[in-house]
Amino acid sequence: MKFPRLLVLAGICCLFVTTTFALDRDAFTFTKYDLNVRVEPEQQRLAVRGRITLRNDSQAAQKNAELQISSSLEWRSIRVGGKSIQFVTQVYTSDIDHTGALSEAVITLPQEVKPGGEVELEVGYEGTVPLDTTRLTRIGTPEDVAKHTDWDQVGQLFSAVRGVGYAVWYPVAMAAGNLSEGNSLFEVLGKWKAKEAVSNMHVVLDLFQTQSGTHQTLLGNGDCVQAITEGGTNEYQTTECSYSPLRFTVPAFVVGAYGPAEGANLRVWAKPEHKSIADNYLAAADRTIPLVKDWFGNLQGKAVVIELPDPQAAPFESGAVLLTQLSDDTKLAEISLVHELTHAAFHSSRPWINEGAAHFAQALYREQQAGREAALDYMGLHASAVVQEEKTLRASGNNNPATSASLITTVDEELYRSKAMFVFWMLRDMIGNAEIKKALAAYRAEEDNAPSYLQHLISAQTRRDLEWFFDDWVYRDRGLPDFRVESAYPRKTVLGGYIVTVTIENLGSAGAEVPVSVRVEGGEVTKRLEVRGGAKASIRIEAPGRPLEVVVNDGSVPETDLTNNSFKVEVQDTTN
Repeated sequence: MKFPRLLVLAGICCLFVTTTFALDRDAFTFTKYDLNVRVEPEQQRLAVRGRITLRNDSQAAQKNAELQISSSLEWRSIRVGGKSIQFVTQVYTSDIDHTGALSEAVITLPQEVKPGGEVELEVGYEGTVPLDTTRLTRIGTPEDVAKHTDWDQVGQLFSAVRGVGYAVWYPVAMAAGNLSEGNSLFEVLGKWKAKEAVSNMHVVLDLFQTQSGTHQTLLGNGDCVQAITEGGTNEYQTTECSYSPLRFTVPAFVVGAYGPAEGANLRVWAKPEHKSIADNYLAAADRTIPLVKDWFGNLQGKAVVIELPDPQAAPFESGAVLLTQLSDDTKLAEISLVHELTHAAFHSSRPWINEGAAHFAQALYREQQAGREAALDYMGLHASAVVQEEKTLRASGNNNPATSASLITTVDEELYRSKAMFVFWMLRDMIGNAEIKKALAAYRAEEDNAPSYLQHLISAQTRRDLEWFFDDWVYRDRGLPDFRVESAYPRKTVLGGYIVTVTIENLGSAGAEVPVSVRVEGGEVTKRLEVRGGAKASIRIEAPGRPLEVVVNDGSVPETDLTNNSFKVEVQDTTN
């Protein structure tokens, strides 16, 4: 009796090995999710049932498919057409989940799915979502630091679960991404998100809790509607959310003892004892909203802030929803809310436009508060990260960073957030506030079907040729400029002033229009100069007094080397 059973097991193992080696985890695109998620905080448990639709986007017919969820969850059933289908599970190491591993189901479909064809699967899985820092601690991150970053969990007093890239609570399929291998994780996630441009999700979140426990509120970060039903000693709370498209929204849900604070532009969910701080956020939103509306138009919906109970937790945003610890620092609250309110007013499916605009708004707000220098100081906090990322790209052996790291295609947050912010700021410096505002007002996300769409909107507001700029900074990654003051020749005028002829060399490959300043006693005179990559350009600047120094770049253009940006002027008192 044992011998035939061993043969059967051996056959299954052979099937498993054969299937594993033939896996094409990129073959299918997940086009639709329709899930019911039951959250039970008292049991620290999560149970999911629902349907998912897969489309074969490969060039070959597919007989097998892969479904991945967090390794802390277990597959219970997979069905096609109401009938159970064969599947085997394996642990698949990948840092797209906080546990550092996935529970992967390798399924055998009842019939092949031809290229372009679809298959609908009924799935069931359940388990716990504990706070787990494995993927961070195994690369050397201290435990105390890791737990403030990977804070996803279903707990008795607080639950917060983000999606793919944090805690994989809905099925996906992708190659492994590892934090120990450079940008591997971000590249894998970026490729997945690019496919999700056609995906949508409908999820019904059910919170089950006894009325004898602490009342908690269930919140989602999509387009959500809440309902509460009481029955006997139990309470059922339902939050129904939709995400369409799914591409740049990481579906997440939060459960906690929250109370709402409601304003005209913002909703804050906070712990009852922090009601006064929540009210301060509402007031901060009212102070910042004029700038947001002036630049990006009216809000399409309220921004939402949800309090994280860990005061050291890393913030997380998705769309116009921000999960963060609340701060009684007024300036910090305002700068955070400018970002979220911009998302509520202006949206793009392109990350560099969507995030770059929100970061740009923060710089604008700092300028409004305390002048241009304050804005440049804020941007300077991002500049070093951009410089380092560009250096890393060129030292990584990437054969074509100009294409893979362009703002159009990059999956690197430092580029599509911080570098994109500088792009918006430089464009504004080049053509003016009114022109950029008009271009942003004309932007329609649903019409943005070509990489050059925003360029054409901006070009319509100016006669300047901007093709070179977009080519260097958006369509390709040329790296960064490196400006050097090559020379500065002053000549005294008959009126007592000076004409200073300045030559700037750009040692980098990306061009930019950069401010050039001649400093004199008691002040300075600044003009702007366009210097293409690998080229030189000269400008004549009239100074009212004896020139002391020439400085190129005030910090508004990120560049690789700032040590050669100044030049001491030697004056010979000859009259022009």
